[in-house]
Amino acid sequence: MITLVRRATALCVLGAALTACGTTAAEVAPRPAPSAPAPSSSASRTPTPTLAPGPAGLTPVFEHGPRTDGTTHSPEQDGTRDGKLIALTFDADMTADQGPRAASGERFDNPQLIAALRELKVPATVFMTGRWAEEYPDEARSIGRDRQFEIANHSYSHYAYTDDCYGLPTVAKDDMRADLERAYTAFEKAGVPNPMPYFRFPGGCYDKAALKELSATGVTAVQWDVVSGDAFATDADAVTRQVLDGARPGSVVVMHCTRSAAPVTEEVVRAVVPELRSRGYRFVKVSDLVGAANGRA
Repeated sequence: MITLVRRATALCVLGAALTACGTTAAEVAPRPAPSAPAPSSSASRTPTPTLAPGPAGLTPVFEHGPRTDGTTHSPEQDGTRDGKLIALTFDADMTADQGPRAASGERFDNPQLIAALRELKVPATVFMTGRWAEEYPDEARSIGRDRQFEIANHSYSHYAYTDDCYGLPTVAKDDMRADLERAYTAFEKAGVPNPMPYFRFPGGCYDKAALKELSATGVTAVQWDVVSGDAFATDADAVTRQVLDGARPGSVVVMHCTRSAAPVTEEVVRAVVPELRSRGYRFVKVSDLVGAANGRA
């Protein structure tokens, strides 16, 4: 998967654009990541699907769901039906020191994109940095409370968890868990209910040391198998073709929810969604694909 990420030129540009990031995340007391939604009064509530730990107990890594043209799960279980499942994911990136840029008018959110997903009735998973949730708490809360979406963790700082990750500043190994947990704290303060126990590494960069450091949190690391190329793209047709050419049953598509860094994503979504539906795809959240991979859905 690292090879796939390193070939993604657009993501490389995005990483390079974030090299102006400054200080490391402040230390906070670590707490376990939420391995399931908060308790509810319903005894039948299904726990959030996660992957079992990898070899030597390392954080498991999820890249795509089952490569099947039809699913055998029950619609009563998770609301999805037979078809080729695909998950659109959106990274809501904002680094720890970009507050001044936001204050000067740069937009790291994309409410028009979220509105388009709602209009098209497309379930989606938003991988959000804690700093983004702090900057846009109302939007974070609105997305998090909408059953059409789920919010997952993209770190607090959007600093890399490995060296040599597109020029991003790095989080020290001893601070990795605290950085992840600080994002969950930011979600809680913004009023986001039940963020998912999924984590996407900034830049998609990880190694064995990073997987080991996060193993105690109980998260499943979520990568992707389709790079949209929307980061800093200006040709929506080219991005659309890239998504459509790469889509396979069970695919996880990575896109961005940041107006300044991905200005054509809404246009791409409006083109991709009807075409994939005409090809027999059903849009689901990452949790649905993880559940299908576990044989639970």
